[in-house]
Amino acid sequence: MTDPAAPPAAQATAQTTAQPAEPASAQDAGAPLRVLYAGTPETAVPVLEALVASRHRVVGVLTRPDAPLGRKRVLTPSPVAAAAEAHGIPTVKADRLRGEAGAEAAEAIRALGADVAVVVAYGALVPAELLGVPKHGWLNLHFSTLPAWRGAAPVQRAMMAGETRIGADVFQLEEGLDTGPVFARMHRDVAPGQTSGDLLAGLAADGGPLVVEVLDGLSAGTAVATPQQGEPTHAEKLSHADGLVDAAGDAAAVGALVNGVTPEPGAWGWMLADQADAPTRFKLDAVLPHAEEDLPAEVAAASVGDLLVAAKRAWLRAGSGALELTRVQPSGKKLMAAADWARGATGSPRLLAGTELADHTAELQAAHAARLAARTTAEGKTRA
Repeated sequence: MTDPAAPPAAQATAQTTAQPAEPASAQDAGAPLRVLYAGTPETAVPVLEALVASRHRVVGVLTRPDAPLGRKRVLTPSPVAAAAEAHGIPTVKADRLRGEAGAEAAEAIRALGADVAVVVAYGALVPAELLGVPKHGWLNLHFSTLPAWRGAAPVQRAMMAGETRIGADVFQLEEGLDTGPVFARMHRDVAPGQTSGDLLAGLAADGGPLVVEVLDGLSAGTAVATPQQGEPTHAEKLSHADGLVDAAGDAAAVGALVNGVTPEPGAWGWMLADQADAPTRFKLDAVLPHAEEDLPAEVAAASVGDLLVAAKRAWLRAGSGALELTRVQPSGKKLMAAADWARGATGSPRLLAGTELADHTAELQAAHAARLAARTTAEGKTRA
């Protein structure tokens, strides 16, 4: 089984430090395990698919309840629930497992008779009284190399901090938040212009085989978990405010923030197209940072926050360097190619930055909230 502390091989594509060993015989491999799978978003689907394709048996899926989606707010199963139903796997839908509200779900979990539970982004805490229900406990695929970035948004926080190599661990759930010993580990390099959404998708795809390998080890009695080592860091849940872009900083740091919060909660700034206009929200998608010495002359001569086209590409001038923009979404418009938007933009568009942004942020947020409230009220009157 994997030594989670072993240094990864340096390579640009995804790889794992865990190398599956071929069992000498079917007896050595151990009996297939009965698996309870807990997950909710699209990110958690690849691991479920890997488990279904393995020799182990998924006896049930725990996921969040159906949620309203779209303009019509139609109740829709989670991506994991939809995948489970496609495979004919029984589902337990619960937004909590504690107290009276979670009692029915907890009883359903016990009735499944699982040997092990696997968690990937389920969205609720597993109470202590359920941790020991499966023989092998609960395993979690967490998208960081623990104890770094314990918590809800590990990939986003790591990218926002400028990290360029990000991993994932399979570890044993304990009562503490992401504190358990690690069975296996893998890493991925962050490619230029890659977003946290891109990286999460890659880690999830690679995570399936890693989880199956750990289950094989548990079945064969060869799995070994290593206690976490080092000082922990914490990945708090992101809010919309975390995506606010201040172009006054270094391009690499600004780019790390933009790519780290894309697609969720999203990167945005306050755009001023003309001095007489009120600033409007301007969303940014993936960006490519460029150092000062690599900028086209027109971009180098621009002021901080300027949005412009040069060398057939769209740019955002930063305090040092600039960001090459791929896609943007002006207020009231759909996501579009940044260069197409910039060529058709009127005036001298720019994002508020530095002290100007700080001075206006509170006022702008309040004005935006008031506009949303007025729109909601108007829509309510129209429906009535």
